[in-house]
Amino acid sequence: MSEDLLLIAPVAASVAAIHTISGPDHYLPFIAMAKARSWSRSRTIWITTICGLGHIGSSILLALLGGAALVGSERLLGIESFRGEIAAWGLIAFGLAYTVWGVRAAIRNRPHRHAHAHADGTVHDHTHAHAGGHSHVHEAQSRRTITPWILFTIFVFGPCEPLIPLLMYPAVQDSFWGFVFVAALFAAVTIACMLAAVLIGLSGLRFVRLRFAERYAHALAGLAVLGCGVAIRFLGL
Repeated sequence: MSEDLLLIAPVAASVAAIHTISGPDHYLPFIAMAKARSWSRSRTIWITTICGLGHIGSSILLALLGGAALVGSERLLGIESFRGEIAAWGLIAFGLAYTVWGVRAAIRNRPHRHAHAHADGTVHDHTHAHAGGHSHVHEAQSRRTITPWILFTIFVFGPCEPLIPLLMYPAVQDSFWGFVFVAALFAAVTIACMLAAVLIGLSGLRFVRLRFAERYAHALAGLAVLGCGVAIRFLGL
């Protein structure tokens, strides 16, 4: 490995970590959806990893195509910025739609009371809700299936701007293995940080007991995703 790549390695790792932790869109949607949809730990890790690979892989592919077409880094960053707009609006659209569905589900699952009279004259009532049972099982299965793929699609469009300049040096030097090394290091650190943030966030939520808000778990998850999209699009996060 050349001395230049040895100098780039810590820079690539540091930039990847800062880029991931400073962007809540890298982990908040997974925390929110995993909590609302009761994903298992292994399922959460798998979905987060796949989305992370899609997020980074699309930028690596763009850098490869740009290098092959001799496109400058400034133009590539312009393309990345446009992709960022698509990803932000994708999060906003998905978050809004999921919030509306979550509110609708919460209303349909509103607890209500029924009175029962027994033969001995005893009358009592109890509280229950209908949603969550067999009446909505097909709808729940459908959403459980498509939600990870919606997130994956959004993350594929999500740009990884700091990666492009880092890949330009080995590309310009015509160093294939240098290109692979920087891309792999950046990907490994990014996904590791995503997983760490998601798992730590979910562990922290175990200590939060808000039973009155459980009925609105899906709506709150949708608002979290919507907030990420708004922060990216209008606050530049």
